Amino acid sequence: MAITINIYYSGTNGNARKFAEEMIRDGIVDEIRAKKGNLRYEYFFPMKDAETLLLIDSWANQQALDIHHKSPMMQKIIDLREKYGLSMRVERYITDDGGIPEKDKVFIKK
Repeated sequence: MAITINIYYSGTNGNARKFAEEMIRDGIVDEIRAKKGNLRYEYFFPMKDAETLLLIDSWANQQALDIHHKSPMMQKIIDLREKYGLSMRVERYITDDGGIPEKDKVFIKK
């Protein structure tokens, strides 16, 4: 059962993009991706909102996510979020271990 968290960071004056750039430049993103249990850590930019950044963050289970949240790296992320004055909206999803139903697969082009 994987856990995926969509975090929408919003700011002004391009600060969401600056936040992501600094996260990447300082190696924080690579550190997170290297953590045991991290499945995905990727940034996306909504086409209609230049002041928002979407982070898709997936973990193998709650224990891996809890370990990440207790790590010193979280303070670095919090500090950068504050530096750029970002607000957050969060969505959390738990993966359906049954996979994609056959009746839905007909809509997926590979």
